[in-house]
Amino acid sequence: MSLSDAVGPDAPDPYELLSWYAEMGVTEALDETPRNHFADPAPAGGNGQPRLRSLPGRPAAPARPMAAAATAPDDAALSAKALAREARTLDELKTALAGFEGCALKATAKNLVFADGNPEGRVMMVGEAPGADEDRIGLPFVGRSGQLLDRMLAAIGLSRKDDVYIANLLPWRPPGNRTPTPQEVAICLPFIQRQIELADPDILVCVGGPSAQGLLGFTGILRSRGKWVEYDTGARRIRAIATLHPAYLLRRPLDKRLAWRDLRALKAALDGKN
Repeated sequence: MSLSDAVGPDAPDPYELLSWYAEMGVTEALDETPRNHFADPAPAGGNGQPRLRSLPGRPAAPARPMAAAATAPDDAALSAKALAREARTLDELKTALAGFEGCALKATAKNLVFADGNPEGRVMMVGEAPGADEDRIGLPFVGRSGQLLDRMLAAIGLSRKDDVYIANLLPWRPPGNRTPTPQEVAICLPFIQRQIELADPDILVCVGGPSAQGLLGFTGILRSRGKWVEYDTGARRIRAIATLHPAYLLRRPLDKRLAWRDLRALKAALDGKN
């Protein structure tokens, strides 16, 4: 009898349920017996490690030593800043990010999502963080949000292949697509700042609230979108604007009119009309 035969006809498919749990970031199963996870640890065995029960007919596996404590957030941010500053090209920056162990998101993500598009493009767009599709493929904005973004760019005569360089505030997907924590943003911020500096676009577009807040200091994307400010890349000051995230527009299609205003302002700026 298969696993699906063991449940009732109205019950959800167990394989789909497991996939949904994984998508939501649930990575640990609990025992059937309630356990107080705040209680003192169980008595250790003779070698100082917790005792392990062996399965019938199998020897007990040796206990693994506890993993080393995670890097302190302040130390991780300092390390990220030093690594980012040492990178002289975008390829070097990508290599530095791939070897960086200071952000816990790396452990749960499938792929590093560094960038897509043309690094020589006049426009650089920075979103929030990879989603499930982006994490699987390793490129930013490739799911439904990315398809909408491509159509939005095409509406003003731009394409990611030729005109736009696209990245994210964080290069690793937060479990379950949750909003990145301020700590995670602070750790990854030096890398995206250096990425902007090395790409050296004429215009920076922050896509969504977290990007606008992390890079431009904006709070409240609906209030701050469409406003031109200057962003200091470290080498020069460039024009910057924030707009609504395509994922938000998929949920609130009536607000596409606001994003269209931002796109028209971007097109005018590229054409030297404002």
